[in-house]
Amino acid sequence: MPASPATDRQTAEFPFRIGFDEACAIVDAVAAERRLAAIPLSLSRAHGHVQARDVVAGLPQPPFDNSAMDGFALRHADLAADGPTRLQLVGDQFAGLTGDFRLEPGQCLRITTGAQMPEGADTVVMKENTRIEASRIEATRIDGSRADGDWVEVLVAPRPGQHVRRAGEDSRVGDLLLRAGDVLTPSRIALAASQGIAQLDVARRPTVAVFATGDELVEPGMPLRPGQIYNSNREQLMGLLRAEGLEPVAFPTLPDDPAQITSALRHAGEAFDLVLTCGGVSAGEKDHLPALLQARGRVRFWKVRMKPGMPLLLAEGGTLGPALFLCLPGNPVSVLATWLAIGRRLVDGLQGRAPRPLRRARLTDAWHKRHERLEFLRGRWQIDAAGVSQVTPNPADGSHRMHAAADSDALIVLGEGACDYDAGAVVELLPY
Repeated sequence: MPASPATDRQTAEFPFRIGFDEACAIVDAVAAERRLAAIPLSLSRAHGHVQARDVVAGLPQPPFDNSAMDGFALRHADLAADGPTRLQLVGDQFAGLTGDFRLEPGQCLRITTGAQMPEGADTVVMKENTRIEASRIEATRIDGSRADGDWVEVLVAPRPGQHVRRAGEDSRVGDLLLRAGDVLTPSRIALAASQGIAQLDVARRPTVAVFATGDELVEPGMPLRPGQIYNSNREQLMGLLRAEGLEPVAFPTLPDDPAQITSALRHAGEAFDLVLTCGGVSAGEKDHLPALLQARGRVRFWKVRMKPGMPLLLAEGGTLGPALFLCLPGNPVSVLATWLAIGRRLVDGLQGRAPRPLRRARLTDAWHKRHERLEFLRGRWQIDAAGVSQVTPNPADGSHRMHAAADSDALIVLGEGACDYDAGAVVELLPY
C-alpha cells in the first residue's frame, strides 16, 4: 500500500516507525544534550542520587597501621620458632587514644581493634591465643586489664604481619573512589565519609509531570458507566517513577479535547523537565498528541517497531515550554514496557547515570515469535537450585493483560524478526 501524504510528511520531518535501537540512540543523544546540572547534597541526602563528578582519595585508607583484632601487638622476631613465647606487657593502646609507645625486644602491648600500631610492633596476636600471667596476685584486676609487671604467654604464634591493617592498603591518595555516573549506594556514601567528605556533587533529579488521557477513564472508587474503565496507568506510572527516586506530580485526567490538552501541556511544559503522557498517541480520531506536538514542538521520533508500545513519541516542547515530552501508549502493559525500555533510559541519561547492567536468563519453555517487531514479553525470573538464571514466559502476551504483567517481574527481550526460541535459549531481561 503506498504511503499517505501525511505519512510522507512525517517521515521527512522526523524518524517514523523506527527500530528500537535507533530510538535508544535518539533518546541517548537528547538526554546528553539536556544533561541536568550538578547540585551539592549532604551525605545524608545524597543516597540514591547519581554522582556528577569523579572523586579521588585525599587520604590513605586506613590512614595509619592499625590492629584488625583485640589482642597484643608484638615484634614477630621475638616469637619462638616452636612452642609458647613469654613477653612482658608494657602498656595499653586503645582505638582513638594513641600512647607514646615503642616496643623493645621481648615486650608487647595490649591493643584493641582499630587502634594504631605502636612503633616497633609489626604483628598482632589474638587475645584468644594468649594467656596472661600476673606477677603479683594483688595486681590482677577483675576486668582483666593490665597490671604493672604482667606477662603475656603467646600460645599460638601468628604469621608475620598477621592481623595488621596497613596504611593505604584499601586506597591510596589519588585513587579513583567514585565515578561520575555511579549511583550513590550506602557503601559509596560510606566511602566518601571515610575521606572526611561532608557533601557530594550529584545530578539534579528531573522534575516529572504525569498525565493520563481519555474520555473513558474514571478514577478508582467512582462508579463506572457503560464504556468506561478505571484509570490504572496513573498509579502504575507514579509508582515506577517513585521507584527511581523521583517525585512525580500527577495531573487530572485529560479529556480528548485538543484545546484542553494544549493548555495543560503548556502549563506543565513550562514548569517541569519531563512531561509523561499515557494514551492519545496513536492514529485514531481522538489521538490528538502527535499532531499537537508536531505543530507546536519538535518531534524526535514517533512509532517504534516494538511490541507492546509501538505508538511511542518523543518530542521537545517548542512553544509548549522547554520540557521534554514522552508520550506513552494507553494500554497498561505498553506503559510498563515503554517506561522500562525507553522512559527509564531517558531519565537515566538526563542524570548522566552509567548504563544499567544487562541481565540474562535461560528460557524454561519454548516460545514461538511470529512477528517482525522487537518484543518485550512478560516473564517470571528466578535463580534455580543450581544457581542458573531462568525465566518463564507468560503466555498472556496482550498489551491489555495487566494480570499477566502483575504476575511477572521482568520483561523478556526478544529481538526483531520472527524466531523460534527453544527451551534453554539465553535471552536478555529488563527486571521491573
